[in-house]
Amino acid sequence: MLLSKGFEVEMYTGTPQGDIIGLSDQIVAKVEGFVREPDSRNVEYTTPPLCNYERLLCALVKPRLKLRNYLSSLGNYTILPGSTLSLGNSNIFCRSDPNNPYHTYIEKTYGSKVVTTSIHINVGMSDPELLMQAIRLIRMEAPLYLALSASSPFLDGQITGFHSTRWAVFPKTPTYVPLFESHNHFIKWTEEQIIAGTMQNVRHLWCSVRPNGDRRPYNLNRLELRICDFVENPIMQLALVALLEARLWQLFDDPSLDPLEKSNFSASKSSEDVVNIADNNEIAVAHHSLEAQLCHWQDGKTILARNWIEEIYQQVLPYAKERGFSCFLSPIKKVIREGNTAQKWLKQYENSFDTPSIIQATTLDMIKQEKELEDKLCQSIAA
Repeated sequence: MLLSKGFEVEMYTGTPQGDIIGLSDQIVAKVEGFVREPDSRNVEYTTPPLCNYERLLCALVKPRLKLRNYLSSLGNYTILPGSTLSLGNSNIFCRSDPNNPYHTYIEKTYGSKVVTTSIHINVGMSDPELLMQAIRLIRMEAPLYLALSASSPFLDGQITGFHSTRWAVFPKTPTYVPLFESHNHFIKWTEEQIIAGTMQNVRHLWCSVRPNGDRRPYNLNRLELRICDFVENPIMQLALVALLEARLWQLFDDPSLDPLEKSNFSASKSSEDVVNIADNNEIAVAHHSLEAQLCHWQDGKTILARNWIEEIYQQVLPYAKERGFSCFLSPIKKVIREGNTAQKWLKQYENSFDTPSIIQATTLDMIKQEKELEDKLCQSIAA
């Protein structure tokens, strides 16, 4: 038995030349399954919760193909890679729904810092205390998922100095989020934030990983990992969720992986100290992704992000093998070896490719990847 898994996928739309164009009003009106974001230049779709990896991969690919078909009916438009406005314009906010008061608040408070794309990974868990335990572990290791997915080194056509400009500028809200010691702790804390106005509503918890459910904070049924940049390759998206699921199975088998339990390092630190370590690791990874020097939450030692990921990969591989999904983990090794999207783009830039050329080439690669997956995977599943 596998855990249920699903994605929320945010994407930019625009021209094959890399210009991001706001089309969400038309897309949401005509293409089933897509919803608008506050800025019209990106749209979002959600996959249903599925346990089977092959079906989940198909559920990732089909909406993209459907969206591409619709975009072609509007003109020469496509889906664009990256998690920031790589070629511009970050000086404006293109409202998708001028009458939405929450969108008004977001525009006035954050501006274009929120006009980013990403993938959110949801993993189902019915026991709220087990969910909180999982949230604590993944909060400490969320930077590793960002290191694997970083894809936003450009903004307005320029190098920013970050591998994930998105996570570097994104307004994490509230500014301090504790390690939740229990479900009741999460309920009480959320109620306090709403009263204080640091959260506008229960959805206004913008952090690397959060509990989610049908009636937050009271009814919870899933972990939502929110830190990942947009990943253009669906196979790699699946590898991220496979790594996450395997790590959770390891946690269920070994509760000492809970940062509030037996870690010698966290035992000597306050909960606030441990949270600061996680936050500082996120900042380091936003800068350097796989090459970031991080503080390991278990022993406090400095470790390179790529080496930490390799350690976890080896630990969780037996759990994935036991449950029959180890093959979906293999792209993790390739990223460790060859680099993530941001690193590849920066290397191309250093080799005299300009940013429009880099975005255009990746856009074409996305189309090729999705077509191959449609032909090989989705048709075989349908049969």
